[in-house]
Amino acid sequence: MSKVYIIHENEEWTAHLTKRMNELELPYEEWHLDQGVVDLTEEPPEGVFYSRMSASSHTRGHRFAPEMTEAVLAWLEQHDRTVFNGSRALRLEVSKVNQYTALTKAGIKTPKTIAAVGKENIIKAAEKLNVASFITKHNRAGKGLGVQLFQSVEALKQYVDGPEFDEPVDGITLIQEYIKAPEPFITRCEFVGGKFIYAVEVDTSEGFELCPADACQIGDLFCPIGEEVEEKPKFQIVKGFHDPIIEKYEAFLKENGISIAGIEFIRNGAGEIYTYDINTNTNYNKDAEEAAGQYGMLELAKFLGSELAKEKLVQMK
Repeated sequence: MSKVYIIHENEEWTAHLTKRMNELELPYEEWHLDQGVVDLTEEPPEGVFYSRMSASSHTRGHRFAPEMTEAVLAWLEQHDRTVFNGSRALRLEVSKVNQYTALTKAGIKTPKTIAAVGKENIIKAAEKLNVASFITKHNRAGKGLGVQLFQSVEALKQYVDGPEFDEPVDGITLIQEYIKAPEPFITRCEFVGGKFIYAVEVDTSEGFELCPADACQIGDLFCPIGEEVEEKPKFQIVKGFHDPIIEKYEAFLKENGISIAGIEFIRNGAGEIYTYDINTNTNYNKDAEEAAGQYGMLELAKFLGSELAKEKLVQMK
C-alpha cells in the first residue's frame, strides 16, 4: 500500500507531524536515517516521500545523517519517486553558503558574508568585511550554532584563540555583517506546498537561538522556549501579513525544489529586508499557533495527504 514516508533524524521534532497524520488517518512510515543501508540494486517502495533532515543533526549524535539522507534521496529521485524537499533542498539545508548564493542569484538581498576555514582566515575575513559590528555563524548550523556578535576584530581574535571557540562541523565559519533592527525581532515566513501560510515575529532580545520547536536542547546555550509566563510572547503570528517579499520567496522555493520551509528575515533601520536563513525542516511554535488558530503541522499533513491521494490515482491508471 502506498503511504507517506517521513525522512528525519529527530523523533521529538517529528512527533507533532505524526500526531496530525494520525488525526487525519493517513498511512505513513518514519525513516530515521541516523544510519542504515541503501540497496541501489532494489527499487524504492511506492509512495510520497518527505525529507525533514536537519543541519543540526550532529548535535544529537547523528553526524552522518545528512550524508545518509543524500544517498537515499538520490536513490528515490533516480526512480522518479515523488519527493518533497529532495536533494536540492538538502544541499541548501546543510550549507548557508549554498543558501546565500542561491538567494542572491534570485535577487533576494542577504547580509554581506565571507566564508573562511582556519582561525587566521577567520580574522582576515573580518578585517576584509570591515564593518562596525559583525557576527560569526557556522556554515552547517541550525539552532543558532556558532552565532556570536562582535563589535571589533580584536574581540573576535580573543574568541577565536580562546577556549570558547566553537569549531564548525564542516570547518567553515561565516563572518557576516550585523543587521541592526530598530526593534528587537526577526520575521519568519512559513511555507507549505511552496505557498505562504503565515509569518511569525520572533523576539530576539534574549539572543540568537531562535528555534521555534516546543523544546530544543543546545548544550550549554539557552534556547528561549520554555514554560515561563511572559508579558509579550517570544513568538507571535502576524495577522494578515503582506509584503512583496512573499512572492519572491515562493518563486525561490519553486526554483529550488523546496516545498516546505521557514525563511527568516530582518529589517534594518531603513526598512530594507535582509534574508539570512532557510529552514527546510521547519518547526512551529505551539503557543503562537494556538493563539492565532493556525497550525503548520496540520497544513503539512493535509498537503502530504493530498499528494498521496494524487499518487494513488496515478497508480490506478
